[in-house]
Amino acid sequence: MILMLTKKIKMPKNKRGWFSSRKLLYLVSGLAFALATPMTWADTYTDQINSLNTQNSQTQATIDALSQQAGSYQAEIAQLNAQISGVEAAISTNQTKQAQVEAQIQSDQTQIAQNKALLGNVIKTMYIGGQVSTTEMLATSNSISAFVDAETYRSAVGNEVQNLLSQIATLKAQQEQQDAQLKIVINTESQQNNQLASAESQQQQFLSYNQGQQAAYNAQVQVNQQKISLLQQEQVIANEKLISNGNGSIDAEGSCGGGYPAEVNGTWGCDFGLDASLDSFGMDNRECVSYTAWMVYETYGYKVTWGFEDKGNANQWPGDAAAAGIPIGTTPKVGSVAIYMGGSGDPFGHAMWVQSVNGNGTITVQQYNLEYDGNYYQTTISSAGLIYIYFGG
Repeated sequence: MILMLTKKIKMPKNKRGWFSSRKLLYLVSGLAFALATPMTWADTYTDQINSLNTQNSQTQATIDALSQQAGSYQAEIAQLNAQISGVEAAISTNQTKQAQVEAQIQSDQTQIAQNKALLGNVIKTMYIGGQVSTTEMLATSNSISAFVDAETYRSAVGNEVQNLLSQIATLKAQQEQQDAQLKIVINTESQQNNQLASAESQQQQFLSYNQGQQAAYNAQVQVNQQKISLLQQEQVIANEKLISNGNGSIDAEGSCGGGYPAEVNGTWGCDFGLDASLDSFGMDNRECVSYTAWMVYETYGYKVTWGFEDKGNANQWPGDAAAAGIPIGTTPKVGSVAIYMGGSGDPFGHAMWVQSVNGNGTITVQQYNLEYDGNYYQTTISSAGLIYIYFGG
């Protein structure tokens, strides 16, 4: 006969209470578990899946941190771009002013040349080419008064010319000074703009590197998810292969069943998740030992008390039961608890409630967490190689 079981491994948490679960599939000889040769160990799948899920959780935490950092880079880039826009607007305004000043300087330069030419012609005409002496002018004048008037006019015209030339020269100097100042301002603003652009480029590089890291981590998460999917498929195939070998079968299954309550005191039962809370016996919810403890209490009124201080593993039940004066043996009985003691790769064992003894070397058992899902299962398996605890005597 060949016995198939899927069992829950419990790992210690903080050196007290119950253990967290791991699923283990095995195929052993019905003659003796000690001589068994393991064929398929689902721990290989489960451990790998758990490891990949842990990696994904850690990677996702890194991605979240990178995403938050990327937000800071983007905010800094937005601020720098706003500053760059402001400086560029100031540069544009000052360049417009500079162009206007330079145009005005050119216009004034043209005006000076024109005024010089005009006044030169006036003076030339008044002095008749500049060759008439004061004596000749006096001799040719109709009177002294006419001479004085002409001389006064020439003097006034000369003064006007000088004033105008002086004003134009002063304005030109002011404009040239303003032009020089605007060039300094524009140059300073251009340097500031270059610094801001360099800072913005650096932030863009940081952001690009950050996004590259996020993409790489996300790709790794996707790869892990694909690996998990493949492992889960392989695990299902392994389960089906063991179940279909003709020596064991799943007769019934569901999220709840076998008398296990939906809820007790609003804290545990089928309405609560696997390992989400402790049951009335101090055992993790919906574990194999929680179910068998419940069935023992409901059937015999006996409350299993060895569920504390790391003594709740299924393969510890026979020793604890014997110490409590409860008989144990290797013959299956209806209403007994069947214990698989485990092997070298399974130090924790598995507990089941014997529903019927079928007379053909098999028994039908009820149990929880057969498929590492916290659900109820009814299976028919070989009765050999198990230890039975007779709580009913």
